[in-house]
Amino acid sequence: MNNQPPKKDGLRNIVIGQKIEPVKLERAKEMRRQMTPAEKILWEHLRANRLHGLHFRRQQIIDGFIVDFYCHAASLVIEIDGKIHEQQIEYDVERDQVLTARGLRLLRIKNEEVINELDQVLVRIYQKCCEKT
Repeated sequence: MNNQPPKKDGLRNIVIGQKIEPVKLERAKEMRRQMTPAEKILWEHLRANRLHGLHFRRQQIIDGFIVDFYCHAASLVIEIDGKIHEQQIEYDVERDQVLTARGLRLLRIKNEEVINELDQVLVRIYQKCCEKT
């Protein structure tokens, strides 16, 4: 039995209307098992509705992309950017355009910010979630 409350539109934290390839699903599961240190730190503060009752999913597949964190109720994607993102700028731009076209908002946070300024990062995430879409 499902004890989770329904979200604002009656859906439970999912992105509907997309087909997910099995290989992509396995990759998302692998990424959950092998989170970066910064992702692990942030996840400990987002999981189980710990940030003001907001529900986040990690390694969520949206339009073929695997996003680091996703809050369905706020239509917010959070990306934790490490050094790899310095080499994949064009890919990130394309990805951001696809996600934005779906009506999602993006918040990019650097690894160093999570590690060194966690309290400020959590405030930024919460403020972004509270903004009107």
